[in-house]
Amino acid sequence: MAGDQETSKIQELTLEDVMGDRFGRYSKYIIQERALPDLRDGLKPVQRRILYAMHQDKNTYDKAYRKSAKTVGNVIGNYHPHGDTSVYDAMVRLSQPWKMRHPLVDMHGNKGSMDGDPPAAMRYTEARLSKIASDLLADIDKETVDHVLNFDDTTEEPTVLPARFPNLLVNGASGISAGYATDIPPHNLSEVIDATIHLINHPNARLETLMDYIQGPDFPTGGIIQGKSGLKKAYQTGKGKIIIRAKADIEAIRGGKSQIVISQIPYEVNKARLVQKIDDIRINKKIDGIADVRDESDRSGLRIVVETKKDGDGEGILTYLLKNTDLQVTYNLNMVAIDKKRPQQVSLKQILSSYLDHKRTVVQNRTRYLLAKAKDRQHIVQGLIKAISILDDLIQTIRASENKANAKENIIQAYGFSQDQAEAIVSLQLYRLTNTDIKDLQAEAKDLAQAILTYQDLLTNKASLDALMKEELKEVKQAYGEDRLTQVQDKIEKLEIETQVLVSEEDVMVTVTQGGYLKRTSIRSYKASQVEELGRREDDLVIFMQELSTLDQLLIFTSKGNVVNRPVHELPDIKWKDIGEHLSRTIPLGEDEELIKVYPYRELDAGKRYVFITRDGYIKQSPETEFEPKRTYKSRASTAIKLKSDQDRLQAVYYIPDQEDYDVFLASYKGYGLKYGLEEVSEVGAQAAGVKSMNLKEGDHVQDGLVFKRKQFQEALFITQRASVKKMALHDFDRTSRAKRGLQILRELKRNPHRIQFMIGISQNKFLVNLLTDTKKLVQINPDDYTVSNRHNNGSFVLDTSRDGKPVSYYLSDNDSHL
Repeated sequence: MAGDQETSKIQELTLEDVMGDRFGRYSKYIIQERALPDLRDGLKPVQRRILYAMHQDKNTYDKAYRKSAKTVGNVIGNYHPHGDTSVYDAMVRLSQPWKMRHPLVDMHGNKGSMDGDPPAAMRYTEARLSKIASDLLADIDKETVDHVLNFDDTTEEPTVLPARFPNLLVNGASGISAGYATDIPPHNLSEVIDATIHLINHPNARLETLMDYIQGPDFPTGGIIQGKSGLKKAYQTGKGKIIIRAKADIEAIRGGKSQIVISQIPYEVNKARLVQKIDDIRINKKIDGIADVRDESDRSGLRIVVETKKDGDGEGILTYLLKNTDLQVTYNLNMVAIDKKRPQQVSLKQILSSYLDHKRTVVQNRTRYLLAKAKDRQHIVQGLIKAISILDDLIQTIRASENKANAKENIIQAYGFSQDQAEAIVSLQLYRLTNTDIKDLQAEAKDLAQAILTYQDLLTNKASLDALMKEELKEVKQAYGEDRLTQVQDKIEKLEIETQVLVSEEDVMVTVTQGGYLKRTSIRSYKASQVEELGRREDDLVIFMQELSTLDQLLIFTSKGNVVNRPVHELPDIKWKDIGEHLSRTIPLGEDEELIKVYPYRELDAGKRYVFITRDGYIKQSPETEFEPKRTYKSRASTAIKLKSDQDRLQAVYYIPDQEDYDVFLASYKGYGLKYGLEEVSEVGAQAAGVKSMNLKEGDHVQDGLVFKRKQFQEALFITQRASVKKMALHDFDRTSRAKRGLQILRELKRNPHRIQFMIGISQNKFLVNLLTDTKKLVQINPDDYTVSNRHNNGSFVLDTSRDGKPVSYYLSDNDSHL
């Protein structure tokens, strides 16, 4: 039978039901009883239990300090059934002036530091309640708040503290629970009390009016808050974002140097890690100009000094540090608290309103308690006065009685005293029968009558109750009010770092090859070598070689219509004779993708443009500002022109620095040439494909294009696949309109016709064309050696392709970057 009874206790439940039920209970417990503060007193259960245990143990601000271990033992033994470490950690936090705007525990000994140092063990520290904590606990013995049994039903603990001020806002709170998190910043006590008093007077006050009193959070570490719109959103909805930055001043020191002196840092930032991060920036030379970093903090206050080098840009360095270290952080307000045993996202007004409801209840409960006590005492006093007036008869009656109980019974029957009055009379000491005492009793009776009237008025008259609440709040403000530490600014300042701050300016030689190799070389290394000793692969061509500053940047255009942004200072610093670093180490390139053009710039200008010409016959121009570096510029290329097919290719890119009239000349593979004004090409964005540039025959494509000033005389050199060279004057071509087929520029042959391989614009600068064949044959061509030919001439041969190979590439000896 016993076995059957045991079996009957077994329940068959699904794992889903068991997990849901158990985790639901656990979640409810940690939300209500561990991680989130109460809206009324702003305390989590462990904090409330610490303060109550110290109060019960008379460990108050006006008594001597006691061992922290004793308090922790009381808390875990009587109220908080958890580990001693969690209790001590909470107790330490309540004492840390850089975490709490008004610490609630006054601790002696090592209580940690802003550097993240741990506190001493609880056996080494001593603590007591701070003075302001006494105002959280004031009147707790006057039945002001509800009490419940503790975890083992041996004593009682309060469900909330009376709280004479809105502690949730004053000291803030943070915590993570199941499905909920809270981050409420500390505020200025004087401002919070002023706003609370205003809300008593104007229960329907608007948020904007309350924010006239409460400027924003007031962190114990000071700092500067930026973003009043985010603050208003947080106070309105319970969620919002602000920026907190350090307070820093720039001071001039001897030797043309300056120093950045940081006197306040953002809330809950680890000072030691912050100093280390700034020093790492100095050591790794992420910016130029920091000479030294020192933490000069002492008992008088926080002080971090960043010393700059001679003529260093203090403002620029400070801006960089704000952007790249915890000197400026984002703070997300997430105001969640327990309201009527439920977690709520609360607004500023809701916090103050709930606190006022709580305070009103506390004052009413205290008044009822005091009224009952006053009435009880009045009853006793009235009995004592009456007893003294019939004192002789009363003494005779008591002397005739057998004992105390009989005496009480006799005087009740003889003179009509109540049980309580009779107890007071028989307990009366003889010295109280003097003439002086009757006067004291009469004065006390008068005072009690007046007190009872006052208490009754408080319970029935809302105006009187509100006046008392305001008076008590003003007393707290008078006792603990302090000036604001944190400055509030309306707008978030955008941090723009000048390149000069990040980079030490230096002149360097920059080279880029068609195959994708980039490098910068010091002028010293360049001058110590011959130009032709430039390190490159044998089959690679240099498409860019120019002396630039490390403050310049490059736009690198590829055959797939992409553009790569590269600051010169980020290029690898490599010797002139070494090959360089391939672009694909940082940015993936497509199959057969080549670099075709490179342009340097210092600042992008909307008045300057780039013209793009593609193989499939599209053309467009885009403003230079379209190619501003994106956030991901270090790891991926951006689109310069959208290619409509996989076979299309970007053939040419031209830089247009001014608003003068320009012409476009296009040459197709099969020998057609077309000239028209650049104004026919619309200006569009980087993602556009452009417009039709040339009407191509089937099997034909745009081989190359030139863009040149209309008033400038322009010649071009054409090289065919058969190694024929022809020079033409482009002004001989009539200017027509876009998307025409154009005129033939080569005479068509029935057998082995000429096809345009290269078109090279001839500038005023003298240069040589170095023509390479597929057999590694190199032929130098001087454009000055050729006369201008008409359209029906096929030019003259420079080599025998059957013997020397076909031309596959070329480069110019002077490498003019704007050809």
